[in-house]
Amino acid sequence: MTLWFEDIEPGTSWDLGSHTFTEEEIIKFGKLYDPQYFHIDPEEAKHGPFGGLVASGWHTVSMGHKIMVDYLYAHDDMMRANGEEPGVSGPSPGVNKMQFKAPVRPGDEIRFKITVQSKRKSASLPGWGVLLNIIEAFNQEDELVYRSEIASFSKLRDFKPGLRLRMGMALAAMPIIGKMIRRK
Repeated sequence: MTLWFEDIEPGTSWDLGSHTFTEEEIIKFGKLYDPQYFHIDPEEAKHGPFGGLVASGWHTVSMGHKIMVDYLYAHDDMMRANGEEPGVSGPSPGVNKMQFKAPVRPGDEIRFKITVQSKRKSASLPGWGVLLNIIEAFNQEDELVYRSEIASFSKLRDFKPGLRLRMGMALAAMPIIGKMIRRK
């Protein structure tokens, strides 16, 4: 989230927004990235495992990610408009689990939600914390269609590196010593 690590409470959820999947975009995405017949051919898909055309799981994930990033930028803008300094979110070190629970069909409106399950300070990246987030997507019937557990980094607001870290950073910034350190 665009909150500082210290301000994020495990158990907090945010509704990120929704998207209605159309037949045209399902086929376009499928042809580009997942060209299986049940994603690209409505007639052939009728005889497939889902009884009709369905969105690729990767399409659902990609749309959810776009909606999440749009939400984060809008949240940043809102905080700045209120005179607040937004936190800094970082990259994701990985996905722990990903489940496609139900097919997404043309006309389905899918809403996305993120919940912070837990947090801890990073052991390997000073000044950052690690969040374990649950991302869920529900269709218009409130049926869960997608769920993932994703780790992400969040910057600590009040981080002040200790003397040892400051000295190491200063030494690494020196051309000759930095070169020797990087050779190891």
